[in-house]
Amino acid sequence: MRKKSKMGSMMVTTIFLAIIGGVVYLYNSAMFEREKPVITIENDGYWNLRAPLKINIDDASGLLEYKVTLYSGDESFVLADERFATPAENQKLELKTPKRAYALKSKEVRVEITATDASKWNFFTGNGAKKEVTLQIDKRRPYLSTIASSYRIIKGGTAVVVFKAEDTNMESFYVETNFGKKFIAQPFYKEGYYVTLIAWPVTEPTFRATIVATDSAGNVAKSLVPVIPYNKKYKVSKIKLSDRFLNGKVSELAYAYGVDDSAGIIERFKYVNEEMRHDNEEVIHDLTSKVSDSMVRSLPIKKMYPLKNAQVVAQFGDHRIYYYQGEEVSEAYHLGLDLASNAMSPIKSQNPATVVYGQENGIYGNMLALYHGLGLYTIYGHCSTQLVKEGDSVRSNEVIAKTGRSGYAMGDHLHFGVLVQGIEVRPQEWMDQDWIRKSITGPMREARKLINQR
Repeated sequence: MRKKSKMGSMMVTTIFLAIIGGVVYLYNSAMFEREKPVITIENDGYWNLRAPLKINIDDASGLLEYKVTLYSGDESFVLADERFATPAENQKLELKTPKRAYALKSKEVRVEITATDASKWNFFTGNGAKKEVTLQIDKRRPYLSTIASSYRIIKGGTAVVVFKAEDTNMESFYVETNFGKKFIAQPFYKEGYYVTLIAWPVTEPTFRATIVATDSAGNVAKSLVPVIPYNKKYKVSKIKLSDRFLNGKVSELAYAYGVDDSAGIIERFKYVNEEMRHDNEEVIHDLTSKVSDSMVRSLPIKKMYPLKNAQVVAQFGDHRIYYYQGEEVSEAYHLGLDLASNAMSPIKSQNPATVVYGQENGIYGNMLALYHGLGLYTIYGHCSTQLVKEGDSVRSNEVIAKTGRSGYAMGDHLHFGVLVQGIEVRPQEWMDQDWIRKSITGPMREARKLINQR
């Protein structure tokens, strides 16, 4: 009897432990997860009723149902109501307003979102979540008006535009081109007015620029910049590569930057002319893309001619195609102006500036970059000596460096580059005081007059 009683007690204990284990297993299984669905809405407190409501509903066990309802006063509109036969993946919703809701006069609406997941928690009813948000209704687009601009822009060149942009809930504004570049505008002269330089890269066949303003409700206003594009033709150079050239400076640079000794001469050349050039230009584009957000009233700039009594030895925009033993092997664009004078000639900046870069930069050798304001930068490559350092303020006509042959340079010269918000532009324009007056400072002066008349 005692033996049977002991066995029965053990069996009861085993069954009890099995029940406890089963409960613990079920409690911790994915089927019984206890996290409520996570509901987020991307609209930032404002809505124009035209743009879709963007809602995300996430849950680990999958969704069983959700519902989105719009309330305005005593009226309500069901924007979405769905139940799934099997647990559904996370939902990314873009819900349009019913047409009959467009005429709402309310200044705000309430959006209610409910969701239930497929968990077996809560006695198999799942976890429920509810989110309510109040959105201010704003149907009005931002106000845009072009005040003044350059008359035309040359391929590879620069123009300026001054405009007014206003909206109570302004979110962003910029000038966007047909090739996707966005130019950041600075505050100009008086509140609500803005100015930016714009540029047309030599590699882009066409140019069109549009001022774009967006508010927090999703309203968008656009205004075409009335500048006339002039499609200038640039030189195409076919260059035959010699073994002497390839085994000289090119190989020196390739070896210095870690190209394996076993690489062939064309492989070394392609590395220097393509990969290395790309990386070095990325450095330049990044540091010259920055724009101040302080208010400006003018761009006090004089013509730039950094090297006295210099000869132009290579033009801006030259499309260079390289051949070796009759076959095309590589190509590149020369995006600066090469100037040569006496060896180690003094390089001057004709305008006040801040030094933003003063280091070695691959094919550009020892390179300086100066910021002149309004997104306008100049670079000075192949220097033998740098006489200023990063963070220095440069005065007009100050000697900042001396010419040399550092980097990818066959002889002593200066690579002079001008950039507008990360885009290389024609240095010749900025070396012409008449062009500066007609195309840049003149329109800005005219804009100030027009603003004063308002």
